[in-house]
This record gives sequence, C-alpha cells and structure tokens, in this order.
Amino acid sequence: MENKTIARTLRLLSQLMELHEENPFKVKSIANAYFKVDKLPFALKDKPFEEIDKIDGIGKGLAAKIIELLQTGELKELNDIIQQTPEGVIEMLGIKGIGPKKILIIWRTLEIESIGELYYACNENRLIEAKGFGLKTQEEIKNAIEFKLAANGRFLYAQVEGFANTLKDQISEWLISVDKDSLLGLAGQYRRACEIIDELELVIGAKHVEEVQLNLSSFKPLSLIAGEDAFITTTDTGLRIKIFVVNKADFYLEWFKKTGNIEHVDKVLKLAGNGPFANENEIYSKAGLAFIEPELREGFDEIELAKEHKLPTLIKYNDLKGSLHNHSTWSDGVHTLEQMAVYCKDTLNLQYLGICDHSKTAVYAKGLNEQRVYGQHQEIDELNKKLAPFKIFKGIESDILSDGSLDYSDDVLKTFDFVVASVHSNLRMDEAKATARLLKAIENPYTTILGHPTGRLLLSRAGYPIDYKKIIDACAANNVVIEINANPLRLDLDWRWHRYALENGVLLSVNPDAHRTEGFHDMKYGILVARKGGLSADKCLNAFSLEEITEYFNGKKV
Repeated sequence: MENKTIARTLRLLSQLMELHEENPFKVKSIANAYFKVDKLPFALKDKPFEEIDKIDGIGKGLAAKIIELLQTGELKELNDIIQQTPEGVIEMLGIKGIGPKKILIIWRTLEIESIGELYYACNENRLIEAKGFGLKTQEEIKNAIEFKLAANGRFLYAQVEGFANTLKDQISEWLISVDKDSLLGLAGQYRRACEIIDELELVIGAKHVEEVQLNLSSFKPLSLIAGEDAFITTTDTGLRIKIFVVNKADFYLEWFKKTGNIEHVDKVLKLAGNGPFANENEIYSKAGLAFIEPELREGFDEIELAKEHKLPTLIKYNDLKGSLHNHSTWSDGVHTLEQMAVYCKDTLNLQYLGICDHSKTAVYAKGLNEQRVYGQHQEIDELNKKLAPFKIFKGIESDILSDGSLDYSDDVLKTFDFVVASVHSNLRMDEAKATARLLKAIENPYTTILGHPTGRLLLSRAGYPIDYKKIIDACAANNVVIEINANPLRLDLDWRWHRYALENGVLLSVNPDAHRTEGFHDMKYGILVARKGGLSADKCLNAFSLEEITEYFNGKKV
C-alpha cells in the first residue's frame, strides 16, 4: 500500500470520527497523521514495522493503524464507522467546500442523506435556514455538486438546454459564411426531450459538404476532432458532442435517423424506403403513417397508433391554465403567497394557483401545524378578494407517514380544496411495503393528487421501488390524480408509465413544485416529459379552466 492510500484512509477516518463527534483530540491526531504520511520522503511499506512509531508525529496508536493497513489492506475501525454512516453522507465528504461540521448539520438537522437530496435542498433554498449556512455557501455547494454530477458525462435535460440552443445558434451563424444554404438540426436524445442526456448530437445538411468538413475543425467555440462518421468533442464540463455533416439532399433522412431510437427508425424506413425526402412529414407519409412527434420516437407503440391515426394530440405549454403544488414562505418557499399568486396572474397569465406548503411532519421545511393552516387560509381568503377573478386554491402537501396515513386529522384535511399526498421520509422500504404505504394514502378519501410517486432524484437517487401497476390501478379506482413533478431533478411519474395511467382513465397533473417564482418555469420540463408519455390537454388536471377545476375539486369533497 502506497503512502497516499494510507494518508487518504487516515483522512477519511478522521472525517468520519469528526462526523460522529468522537474525541476531538483523537480526531486531530489522526488528521495530523494524514498530512504527515502524505509528505513522507520514503515509503512506509519499506520501513520495518518496529520503526514506524518512531516517526515524528506518529505514536504507537497511529503506528498500529498503519501496520494494520499494510498487513491487511483495511482498517477495522474505519469499516465499523462506515457501517454506521449512510453511503450518501460519506459521498458528501468528497464535495469541495463542505467539511464534516457542515455535513453533520446537513445529516442530523436537515435529515439529508445523499448528494441528490442535498442538491434538491439547495434548489429549495433550504440550506440557508440551517446554522452556519448562508446564500453564498448554498450556491457554492450547489455548483460543486453540479460539477461532481457532471463528472460521469451524464446530464439533466435542463442542464444541457441553454448550451444546446446557444451552440445551435453559433453553428447556424458560422454556416452563413461557409455554406449559407445549409440546414441544421439538433437530434438524438435532446430532440426526443429525454430526461437524461448522454451526448448532444447535431446534423448539418450541406450543399458543399467537403468545404464545411474542412472548416469545421477550426470552429472556435469547440475543439472538434474528425471521427469516422462525425466530428466529436467533449466540453470542459464533460458533455460529449457529435456533429454529423451530410449532403443537403439527404438531410431530412439523416436527421430522422439520428433522432429516433434504432427500433423506431428501422420500422419506419422499412415502410417508407430510403428517400430522398423533402421533409420528415414525407417520410411518415410514404410509410403510411401519421406524423410522429420527436418526443414519441422511442420504439413503443407509437407506430401502431400512427397506422391507425390514433396518436394523441400532445399537450403544449400554453394549454396550462394554472399551477398546482407550489410552496411559499409559509413553509420553505422563498417568495410570499401573494408574490407567487401575482406572478402567476400577471407574468404567466394563468387563471389559478394551487398553494401546497409542507405539512406539520416536515419540521425541517417549517411545515404548517393546524393553527398555521388556519392562518394561511385566512390570508388566502383575503387575497382571493383582492386578486379576483384569479383564484388561489387551498392545498397542502401532506406527508405520507410510514404506515400510509396522512399527517392531519380528517377535520383538518376537509378544510383544503385539494391535498397532494407525498412521501418525504423513510425511503428505504422494500417494494411490498412501499407499495402498501402508497396504496393506503391513495385510498384516503381526502387525497386528490399523488405527489412525485417514487421520490426519485435523477442522476443521484433512485426512486423507492413500487408496483407501478398496482399504484396506477388504485389511483384509477379512487379517482386520484398522479403528479408529473416538473422539477428537472424529479420528472416523476416516469414518462414510461404515463400511457398506462392514461389508458386506465387516470388524470395527470404537471406540477412545478415551485419554491420561488422562477420555479414556475420548470413546468416546461414537465410538459416535455408529459408529451413523451402521450399526455393530451384534456387529460391534464391543470389544463382545466378555472371553472372546470373548481367543479372537479368540489366533486371530490367528502
């Protein structure tokens, strides 16, 4: 074992000991040994064991640990303390800018146990509420996490969006001076609006192919290398990019090929032939199919539906009439209830807002006890008089407890216009227990919407395992809406289950889970995955008009 490995092991031990609030003198001693070992001018593995405790700064106790590492390759004391620490908490130690003292607060006070949960908490502005954290520290942690998550070369759609559109504009402008009659399109996962982007693909249809290829290597915004079939590069942030240059006459065929997944492309071209095609509409027309939107080209049943002209008319952002599941300063939001409402009314031109601050179990998020629920309802009544005809609906995000019950009595639950029931704690149940928990919440007559059904955080925390069919069937039987949580980290319910829900008569709702006014704009990401799942406006709860949704909520009253 090399010195650096020994040093890193000692450092991790000192950090975890500090995290578990062990003797500070012992912690400091081991931390000092880490620095000492890292700087030694000789290899400890070459040193006689009996001489190790004679090294300056290393006494008998530390020498015994080093010898144990050299002999066995591990440290029992470290293994024991690792067993007492959630894996995600240990991962946090690798985030630049936060040490054990801050992680202890994050873990013990905020009850956050993974990097994904920590990132989500930063987005919710929750960290600044904790002792020793401010807005600057919160932003530094958020940026450090984004850098860490990007290291594996996978990105959220929302993280790539701005860069992708800017790059397309830059290439388009560059092409004017190289081949002004060329065509350009984003393709692949990005064009299909996938929630995770592994690489960004673009297709150029050039009139002068060789000239474009010759000049593309010197395209300044990127350091492109000519590959076998494309120009490729990886950005400083770790995003892989491929740019294909094809003859202009073949552009629409190649754009089509580079957009859909392999199964979709193969099936369509078997019906349509190999062109040339004047546009993508002609490809589908020659295949005897209705046009299939890029989001749907995933190789499920979209081709069969297109043959029968039964494709849904996909929902658009402008179809939304209101925003449900949002938070204010009554719990852990950044903006006041009035600010959130006025932004919806005046900036977004929506007809209504559903406020769903956290319930009393969510102590970390300043959840509302019964008295504060009453106080918020009084403010809503006053604001509804002031902002009419715009309306604020009285909602709550009620925690689903471990046994599946909601955390208010029926007397309190009946005072709300609607209830979003969500899981926020005890996320490590097996599938049977997690499913039973949700089923009980769904069967509660006051549950209107099942919030972020699996609790997943993309790229950082898998959702808890559930039997999707049982959950969706229960929502159908109990007239419960399922949320498509539009936060780019969640996008939960997964779009792959939207079709099953819709086929069984379950309404979906695109909810931003906004904790500040800017959060409302996340609804566009919810719309993108809703389109992937085949959602139409008539089956989306918050595409209902004010009159329609008022009638719907009144019809749900127990």
